[in-house]
Amino acid sequence: MLRAIPWLALSCFLTQISPGSATITMPPRIVHNSSTEIWLRDDGSGPRVIALFQSHDQAHWTNYAVETLPSSVDVDGTATPLTWTRMPGFDVKDPRRAVFVYECAQPHLRLRWEWEMRDDAGPAEHRIAIENLGDREVWIPMVDSLRLELRARQDRILRHVYIEKGADAPGAQGTHNEAISDGYRWTGKSSTYAFPIPGEAREIIPIEIAYSDSGAQPGWYAGIEFSGRTRITLERTGDSLKSVLGLNPEPGPFRTRIPPGGSFTTPTVFLGAFTGGPNGAGNQLRPWVRAVLGNALTWKDPQYPLLVNNSWGSGMQVDEALALRMIGDSRELGLEMFHVDAGWFRGVGDWAPDPDKFPHGLAVIADEAHRHGLRFGIWVDWTQAGLDTEPGALNARDPAVRDWLVTDLPPSWKPIEFKGQTIDIGEPAARDYAARELKRIVEDYHLDMLEHDGYLVAGGCIRTDHPHAPPQQSTMKIIHDWASDFVIASNSTDVSYHAVRAYYGIYETLRREHPGLLFEICNDGGRMVDFGSAAHGDYFSITDTYDPLSNRRAFYDASYALPPAMLESYVEKWPVPKPENFLYMLRSGMMGWTTIMQDTTAWSTEQHDAARRAFALYKQKMRPLIRDAGLYHISDRPDGIHWDGIEYWDSKRGEGVVFAFRGSAAGQPDHRFVLAGLDASARYRLHFEDASSPDSTMTGRALMERGLPVHLPNPLSSELVFLEAAGR
Repeated sequence: MLRAIPWLALSCFLTQISPGSATITMPPRIVHNSSTEIWLRDDGSGPRVIALFQSHDQAHWTNYAVETLPSSVDVDGTATPLTWTRMPGFDVKDPRRAVFVYECAQPHLRLRWEWEMRDDAGPAEHRIAIENLGDREVWIPMVDSLRLELRARQDRILRHVYIEKGADAPGAQGTHNEAISDGYRWTGKSSTYAFPIPGEAREIIPIEIAYSDSGAQPGWYAGIEFSGRTRITLERTGDSLKSVLGLNPEPGPFRTRIPPGGSFTTPTVFLGAFTGGPNGAGNQLRPWVRAVLGNALTWKDPQYPLLVNNSWGSGMQVDEALALRMIGDSRELGLEMFHVDAGWFRGVGDWAPDPDKFPHGLAVIADEAHRHGLRFGIWVDWTQAGLDTEPGALNARDPAVRDWLVTDLPPSWKPIEFKGQTIDIGEPAARDYAARELKRIVEDYHLDMLEHDGYLVAGGCIRTDHPHAPPQQSTMKIIHDWASDFVIASNSTDVSYHAVRAYYGIYETLRREHPGLLFEICNDGGRMVDFGSAAHGDYFSITDTYDPLSNRRAFYDASYALPPAMLESYVEKWPVPKPENFLYMLRSGMMGWTTIMQDTTAWSTEQHDAARRAFALYKQKMRPLIRDAGLYHISDRPDGIHWDGIEYWDSKRGEGVVFAFRGSAAGQPDHRFVLAGLDASARYRLHFEDASSPDSTMTGRALMERGLPVHLPNPLSSELVFLEAAGR
């Protein structure tokens, strides 16, 4: 709700936070919803955010940074200064949307500075769009998505949370919570590659959270809705807290082309305010991601998130006999989709079934899965070229395909089993080929789910005839990884900008043509966990390491920012000498989307029975909470030694669950989890699923102050404690 502040008080407030303004003749433009309120204006020096509020709260963050409009462009190789004129007649004024419009006469450009609230709660989105209304091509320099300079008292204790991707394997720290003291400097980067480059920090999920470590723990968060090369910076000097979000300017200099009639739009960013520290930020952000970025049809599916059986437990050896056997066992266990991973195809870039492994093709496998009530999906690394010469194959030696590759390949080059060389889908011909091929794959193989893996989106390219900027030879370096060569050059960010836009367009078209199709974002396990992918896919593989500890670590990190239903854990084979170890393995991958990645037909009868009960319980009680409940991190990040846990609580249903895990340390059979989000004056019934303790009743105050007691006598074991509101 918009705060009621008299105009005289508002003028005094604006004079106070805008000391350079002599007079104020117009009130600010305000966009707001139930949780966030943002004041905007242009006082002649450029557009900016004046202040950021949590709705219904007078506490605010005051901003002094002006968004700098581009000062020049290149036209026909000549630097041309720009003079921007405010065009208020073109502005958009709405409680949920504000647009400031500017024009430049020579060259003729129009710039739109846009803010929008797309849901009743959560953050506002912001973007800058530049249209070329003239008849000549222009090249524009870096335009940041958002610049902030917020004021914070020097004695104010602030903290900064940022989250690493689980790419390859979760890092040692994963979720960072750092003090923002005077002199603090930080840069977080995100891309589609997430290379573990020695000496460089791990890539982040592109969001930052800053909050006050006192009282109600108020704060703000900002993130980027783009899968390409982006960066976020944060620095503090005295009472000044500066942040910049947008495309990554390194290696530079960045520039991008706008043809006549074309446009450039900065990656959309979001900005919100909250209370309650990092858990409060997450419980505001995750429902917004679901409502605004998520696919509405997917979230209407009562089976979402699904229980899946995946063939990669047998590696590349998957064949028709194994697939049919796994389909039968999936039905018996109560799983809901059969997923054929890598190994089904003739060769990299030749996405037809291997006739020796699948003599009857893939469609018959899909039809058999459907006959058993299962959905069917496959793995495809669809931007990888190989050497197969079958009609329709993406052959790196084909002259047309060779120009789509991001680099030239030596005569001795060969793909490996499931990786080849990436093509630049920002090149229109390559994009169109990929779109046609995916349409064929989805329709010919009767797919319900399409997983993409590998380095899908180019992060650099040597070509000079693609839409992206040409590279500067002096900045170029080639990195070899597996069978692929990756180019890092001055044009890397522009290459990724165009390729990501093409990737989004391909998936948007597939979504329109096949509304029920699910998209898994894998990209070598957790390298594309970002908000742009969240808007175009349905769930993420969050790490490429699948043991219980890695699964819990990757989930703990990513669940601060993204809905748990979108976070997939692959459950691989792991030593389970005792029944409690088997459940510990399963439950470590069952806090979100669950994919079993082992030969379930090798399980014992006792393990089959335990898994069947676990999957039935997931459907009945856990999935509704994973979809709809608030999520609280009620322990330190898992280390595999000590206890760790996650709490779900749905205040509307009055139901919740605590996932409790005991690590490997001896002599620690008892632990108390301090819960959150409950009503201190209410009473709650507690049910211990494995009967590790007798069922009981506790008050919300006791659960949030003394904690929930859990007793597990054996290391590497787990318990599910279900909560139910029992009145006052």
